[in-house]
Amino acid sequence: MKLLEGAVDHGGSLGRARALFPNALLPFVDLSTGINPHSYPLFDLPATSLSRLPEAGRGRELTETAARTYGAPSPAHVVAAPGTQILLPRVASLVRPGKALVLGPTYAEHARAAAIAGHEVVEVSDFAALADADLAIIVNPNNPDGRVIERDRLLVLAAGLRAKGGLLVVDEAFMDVGPREHSLAGDVGQGGIVVLRSFGKFFGLAGLRLGFALSDTPTVDLLETQFGPWAVAGPALEYGIRALADVGWQDAMRTSLAEASARLDALFGRFGVPVAGGTTLFRYLGLADAAGLFSALGEHGILLRHFSDRPHVLRAGLPGSDEEWRRLESALAGWAARRDDGAREIAR
Repeated sequence: MKLLEGAVDHGGSLGRARALFPNALLPFVDLSTGINPHSYPLFDLPATSLSRLPEAGRGRELTETAARTYGAPSPAHVVAAPGTQILLPRVASLVRPGKALVLGPTYAEHARAAAIAGHEVVEVSDFAALADADLAIIVNPNNPDGRVIERDRLLVLAAGLRAKGGLLVVDEAFMDVGPREHSLAGDVGQGGIVVLRSFGKFFGLAGLRLGFALSDTPTVDLLETQFGPWAVAGPALEYGIRALADVGWQDAMRTSLAEASARLDALFGRFGVPVAGGTTLFRYLGLADAAGLFSALGEHGILLRHFSDRPHVLRAGLPGSDEEWRRLESALAGWAARRDDGAREIAR
């Protein structure tokens, strides 16, 4: 077990990238996030989405659409929010302060949010240890390694926690590209379960700030009361309703992302970079010279996600254009050439 504390570092900060690599080739190719580089098509918003307060009817339409898309029992089991990030401390506060166990290593904001809610927060690596929690938190599929916990195991854990007044939180931010048969979205009516779903990652519209919590109806009612009216902005309502209902786009995008992630695996493999896991939105890399690869690509204006507490791993998102693919290939070739020259020099 590891006690969690301190500030959280994230990918996606171009300001930090410029500070780290002031002489890098610009613009940066930002592969440090798991956000889809091929966003849902932009469309003209009705002027009223900006000039008027959101209508309650549009909010109901959004939760109805989200319930169908995610497989929740009904719209009454869904609450919409301005991004899942704002939900984290509220969800952690659903149980009295106690022991919060986070299955890690994983997305660090869950630990921070649970601490804000007053819990003693501990990261555990053993799934079985979560049974001792008052609040158990799992990211499924996991960020950054793509680990998946099967639905049956999650339901057994949820039942044990529910029997003692505990709560299981499952962050399914990447389940849009994961094995959806292991989602707990359809099981939230049993109680003692909160499922979080992120809109921005799969649909590539992270700046829109839209997310959902799925749970039993008393929990949804409580969360909605905390947010009050107009929790979701008008533009987010419009994009959420249209994109979540667009099953054709979603199916085609899943196929496209699978092809792109296979292409990325092959590219890393050509230069001896082992892919240890991930999802079709990001790949998890494990290598002894992770720091060297991060720096070499950064100098070429290509930003990967590094982890200060795990120096031998990196996470790489998908390039979004032919030019970005070419730049990544060129930078990898330069890094591999220097690596191989160094190895030959040592062998002499």
